[in-house]
Amino acid sequence: MELAALAAEAYVYGCPLVRDLSVVEGFMHTGFGPLPPTPFNHFAHADRSSAADMPFMPDDDTVRSVVHLDLSGGPVLLRLPRTDGADGAYRVFQFVDAWTNNFAYVGRRAGHARAGEWLIAPPGWAGSVPDGVLGVVDAPTSVVSVIGRDICDGLDGPVDPARGRALQEQLGVTHVEPGTHRTGLPAPDPDVPEALTFFERLRVWMADFPPSAPDQAYQDRFQPLGLLEEGPSPYTRAGPALVRALTEGAARGRAWVEEASRAAAARGGWVLDPHLHDYNLDHYRVGTVDSPEWRIADREASYRTRAVAARGSLWGVHGYEAVCARAFSDAGGERLNGARSYVLRFEGPPPVGAGWSLAVYDLAGRRIGEALAGCGPVYGDQGGPSAVRIGRERPDAPDAPESADANRLSVPDGEFHLVLRLCAPGPGILDGTYVFPAVERTR
Repeated sequence: MELAALAAEAYVYGCPLVRDLSVVEGFMHTGFGPLPPTPFNHFAHADRSSAADMPFMPDDDTVRSVVHLDLSGGPVLLRLPRTDGADGAYRVFQFVDAWTNNFAYVGRRAGHARAGEWLIAPPGWAGSVPDGVLGVVDAPTSVVSVIGRDICDGLDGPVDPARGRALQEQLGVTHVEPGTHRTGLPAPDPDVPEALTFFERLRVWMADFPPSAPDQAYQDRFQPLGLLEEGPSPYTRAGPALVRALTEGAARGRAWVEEASRAAAARGGWVLDPHLHDYNLDHYRVGTVDSPEWRIADREASYRTRAVAARGSLWGVHGYEAVCARAFSDAGGERLNGARSYVLRFEGPPPVGAGWSLAVYDLAGRRIGEALAGCGPVYGDQGGPSAVRIGRERPDAPDAPESADANRLSVPDGEFHLVLRLCAPGPGILDGTYVFPAVERTR
């Protein structure tokens, strides 16, 4: 195979690892959006909605708390609150390894009601489990990100300060064994030319965070690129031919990921992909669904899907946990714009098991105004469809029902998009039989 083509394959294969750990590293120094800079094994908490500079999908306002666990010094005890919605919330703690595999969920969908401690163990650990833990989660890599998502009464709006503080007090991390834990990630060689930095990071981090055995076997193909060399970096002394191949390969791989990211399935004008995070083929821990329905059959195809997900939806969840549908255009194909008014007509609440919400976002990914949530829009006395009015002005129809304002979303000037978040979606959403309401233009 041409060396540049091999480098392009290596880019697509390795960009999720580099993307994830770059975010983890930056998190410790600068934080992200409402989450402040935080070291390993300490929770960071959001006190406001997510912003467009968050590392995950910008319109995911449900992220409230994040902890990056370092297990290099041994296992840790992760203290979590009850997750069964007893306080009116949908809540889940999602576990992501360094390769962006979602390998565990502790939350309402999976039936975890009790508050308490979970033992998070590093790869190969065979120690004694302390008494009283709720369960053991075996981590595939020694660095793990745990993302806590919380929707109060189904509403993904600003965090209530008092409720937020009460939740934060229930979260914590304790070391089980004496040991030295990282304060940072393995450092790439600083003398590597900038054009080869991606491959240097991939080389160093692949060695420190090895993937599953089948993936390691696949990595052997990248030997001619120097990615499997240990010790001093081969890229400080790379010859012109290798430099050209790596530079061209990275450009090809990046272009492929960007192009593939633009392709998404649209259903009635709504864009969603319930199977975007089905690339985990090897690690199924508590709360995951080990079923062919939620696995990409072809391993090489899973690498490509993983790269697309890392670019546009880092730390996104499996479709069986939640689905995010977005509408950018109306039923006539015109981009949604605040200069116009629209209506959505729901024939009934979407089929979900843990709440849903509808919100307006600007093109930068910032949520605008209030969101309709919980049981969904107000329904008529006769159980008929609910009209959700979307626009800058109040409904001016003389016969508008009293519920009109309750079923209204304000929009910004200029273009915007709608986000319909569906938690624990039912079969109709996952199998494509649910008909999403059209975004009808009224003015």
